[in-house]
Amino acid sequence: MMRTLLGFDFGTKSIGVAVGQEITGTASPLEALPARDGIPNWDSVASLFEQWSPQLVVVGLPLNMDGSKQQVTFAAQKFANRLHAKYKVPVQTVDERLTTVDAKSRLFELGGYKKLSKGKVDSVSACLIIESFFEQ
Repeated sequence: MMRTLLGFDFGTKSIGVAVGQEITGTASPLEALPARDGIPNWDSVASLFEQWSPQLVVVGLPLNMDGSKQQVTFAAQKFANRLHAKYKVPVQTVDERLTTVDAKSRLFELGGYKKLSKGKVDSVSACLIIESFFEQ
């Protein structure tokens, strides 16, 4: 398939964003979106949809290590539902356990501690969420 995907790493203060191409199975980080209690500037989200015209959206679902849900799991699901309602694009959720740890490791390898800013970690996590979707 040749779909373009947008991936989101949901957080209450920052939402990581990445764009992926199904044909290559790769994803690239975009600028993270600041959020207030998990609510982004919806105009910024609309700009992403206009720029990339995704055919599918993938949202990371933060679960506890035992697979149980936590408060932020429900907020991420609500965010995914809002994306679907606003943009009429299919939205899938993907288990995102350990993506932040993996993202920090990748960024540290690329440039040490100075590469570990919150927005960069969140957007690299969004890349990993897309890549996880491709692997399923």
